Amino acid sequence: MRIGNKTFWLIAVILSAFHFAGAQKMTRDQYIEQYRELAIKEMNRSGIPASITLAQGLLESNSGNSTLATKANNHFGIKCHGWEGRKIYHDDDAKDECFRKYRSAEESYEDHTIFLMNSPRYDFLFEYDQTDYKSWAKGLKKAGYATAPKYADQLITLIEEAGLHQYDLKQRRKKEKDKEQVDIDNFQVELGRKILVRNRINYILARQGDTYQSLTKELDLMPFELAKYNEMPRDAAVNKGQVLYLQPKRNKASVEFRTHMVQEGESMYKISQMYGIKLQKLYVMNLMKPGTQPQTGTEIKLR
Repeated sequence: MRIGNKTFWLIAVILSAFHFAGAQKMTRDQYIEQYRELAIKEMNRSGIPASITLAQGLLESNSGNSTLATKANNHFGIKCHGWEGRKIYHDDDAKDECFRKYRSAEESYEDHTIFLMNSPRYDFLFEYDQTDYKSWAKGLKKAGYATAPKYADQLITLIEEAGLHQYDLKQRRKKEKDKEQVDIDNFQVELGRKILVRNRINYILARQGDTYQSLTKELDLMPFELAKYNEMPRDAAVNKGQVLYLQPKRNKASVEFRTHMVQEGESMYKISQMYGIKLQKLYVMNLMKPGTQPQTGTEIKLR
């Protein structure tokens, strides 16, 4: 059968359109290239491994090609859960479920961090090291982030196949042989401050003139973060030399510190800041009622 010129060109246009549409789909490598810096940025302010964030983004958004990602900038499949912002309805575990809708992918990445940090069921994840992506993956599944039976395995496979764990090492501080000095890296230079590490948590020492508001702006933190990490009111005064953590404190001290002898004037809060331990956990470890203070000369358990 002969095909006329008009028919031939019509078929050619249709095939070309299909080819063009297919070419527009984002690949896994393109997704990683486009969003890795966002994942690293969120890691530096929260401790969530960049590899985990990228792997979840890849998996939940089908490399940025899912309906939720393309129509709502929702890269992590986060449902409404009391969300007061814009919404989109999409079939998932049930028909027409409510999902969060964002103005940009960056907003989705930021909300992913906030979602994990503000949900008590994910608190235990922040005890894992920033490079321990396997524990994070298994923990997300254990906490119920997704219903897929092999969710943790899928994340780990993605991380290892795409080499995403390399981004967990970006901008981490390396200790010198004397374990006291910290190398200058890009993140430190960008802030113009020395970033120190205690109990595997990044922190700074406040300078003269620092305020809660000025530090929040300088460090590119969300308004609640310094307060949450340091268990302090947002309107609290900031004093020169004060330890301010840039990531959540941990449930216990590092292995070299097991107990602390209370000195005159030391409060439980001051001790919690000295060792990077959550104040509530410090009270529980020592069988003390929250709000009570230790007596000088007593021994406080740190782990």
